[in-house]
Amino acid sequence: MNAPDLRVAETPERSAHACGVFMLQEIEEVLKLRPRAAIAISGGNTPKPLFAFLAQADVDWSRIHVFWVDERCVPPADNQSNFKLANETLLQPAAVPHRNIHRICGELTPEEAAIQYIGELRQFFELDAHALPVFDLLHRGMGPDAHTASLFPGDPLISNRTGIAAAVWVDKLRSHRVTLLPGVLIAAARTVLQVAGEDKAEALRNVLHGADDPLQFPCQIATRGSEKSTWFLDKSAASKL
Repeated sequence: MNAPDLRVAETPERSAHACGVFMLQEIEEVLKLRPRAAIAISGGNTPKPLFAFLAQADVDWSRIHVFWVDERCVPPADNQSNFKLANETLLQPAAVPHRNIHRICGELTPEEAAIQYIGELRQFFELDAHALPVFDLLHRGMGPDAHTASLFPGDPLISNRTGIAAAVWVDKLRSHRVTLLPGVLIAAARTVLQVAGEDKAEALRNVLHGADDPLQFPCQIATRGSEKSTWFLDKSAASKL
């Protein structure tokens, strides 16, 4: 198994900056070869400084299409919305064209939102019946329980390698969500994982060095032994490695 590519910084802010620089380099390489790039971003508190950095970058957002790894089933103006966080800290400040923003419609029922999102992905990537979208760059986080996207420990969807997205119910959080599925996470051309905080340290140790068990440690999906994944950690998150 390949050793994980770990980039550790002293603070969450420095880690976010390093992650942003890396993402911009990857996007620039894609745009040298193709007219557009497709990225998928995540939510939570950790990406805020990353999004603020990207918003100030000298990059042609008219050529970058933004999707989401997952979303809570709430309206787009709700404080729990991953879209709202990105909209306020990245999309609006960077003046990303509306046509390039492909949000998950959390105001719909979970099943309707998942169906709508799958349809938009199929259309954008021009997929045939059994193909999966391949993102140029996929940004993920990790929770203290080692969940990633909205794939939580024990969820049967963790074994799904053929679907694109699905509605999920996270019982411990009493939360309906829509998430990309493991096959899409695995297919991404490049993945960055942004993890900060001492509360993530034990989970990170288990994901990287524990038993190979994605059902227990979902963040192992597309990271264990993958040369396509790069981790951006602050010192606290990396403290038990």
